[in-house]
Amino acid sequence: MARRVFFSFHYERDIFRVSQVRMSGVTKGGYEESGFIDHPDWEKIERAGHAAIKRWIDTQMQGASVLAVLIGAETAGRPWVNYEIERARALSLGLLGVRIHNCRDPRTGNTDYAGANPFDGFRIGEGLWARPLSTIVPIYDWVNDRGYANFGSWVEAAAKAAGR
Repeated sequence: MARRVFFSFHYERDIFRVSQVRMSGVTKGGYEESGFIDHPDWEKIERAGHAAIKRWIDTQMQGASVLAVLIGAETAGRPWVNYEIERARALSLGLLGVRIHNCRDPRTGNTDYAGANPFDGFRIGEGLWARPLSTIVPIYDWVNDRGYANFGSWVEAAAKAAGR
């Protein structure tokens, strides 16, 4: 069964690292991608305001099975990343994180520092039983965990964990 994956990331800082994930081919053949947009198109939506951005995100998430947050140095706490995590939870999507800081920026050849876990800012449970969402969302490293070879199985596991 084909899985539709919505990718969440910090566009300005990480687009060159994100492109490596996108162009790796792992999102093809059994997986549909959403959440990718070219810079001129993103700027057009951004100029239309917050309501337009939310509509675009909501439309892109329709039919998705999994939200994959591509975690760079400054992904955690980004307003649109947070919104996408909230929407994914409301839609009961599978969740996973993929650290991309070890991917080399093709412009400079440099890697980046590991950023905070964006799922730390969300809670599951209530009262004394509340705990960070990060305690149940798997986080992988694209380079160290061989994302090129394993991304499909990560998506499948996240979808199954969400009952999809």
